[in-house]
Amino acid sequence: MGRFFGNMPPATIVIVVIIIGVVAAVGFWGVGKFNVLVQLRNAFKNAFAQVDVQLKRRYDLIPNLVATAKGYLAHESGTLTAVVEARAKATQANVRFAGNPTDPAAMRDLAQAESGLSGALGKLMVVSEKYPELKADASMRTLMEELASTESQIASSRQSYNASVLSYNNSREIFPQSFIANMFGFAAAEFFKIAEAETASPTVKF
Repeated sequence: MGRFFGNMPPATIVIVVIIIGVVAAVGFWGVGKFNVLVQLRNAFKNAFAQVDVQLKRRYDLIPNLVATAKGYLAHESGTLTAVVEARAKATQANVRFAGNPTDPAAMRDLAQAESGLSGALGKLMVVSEKYPELKADASMRTLMEELASTESQIASSRQSYNASVLSYNNSREIFPQSFIANMFGFAAAEFFKIAEAETASPTVKF
């Protein structure tokens, strides 16, 4: 240390020490805020993983639901086709977002696809009400109960995900740690929003 300061006047040494101390403090602060942002980003990624489990469960139920309904809805092929196509779109959108949970555009695509799937399932439920034989089918009843339960769990896990996104976004926007967020590419996360008109869980009236 003595070699570093050499023959510097005492006042200069004090100034240099203060500068070094400030730089070190800022460095430690920056590392701390960086780590906080990483933790919050990982938290919302993990929260989506819980949503993903429920979404996949619903995707797995739909083919059996359609297959069961198909035996009774011979004249409603358009409704069944719409459900199958909406499921395919939602599945693809989910795969894209799950592969990159920090991509806002992928989340918007997923939310749109999920809205379409919810709408198609809602129309299927309306049509099913017109067919007493279908309503009396034990397999259909079981599938509908499982689907309704899954929809409730999706809503709950989606709420937790959005809460995690809010915490992360708030943290990355607070001054002055917003500088750290911008410097290291901590982009804003997108909320998982589904159109209100299409979010109602299927109601089992069988």
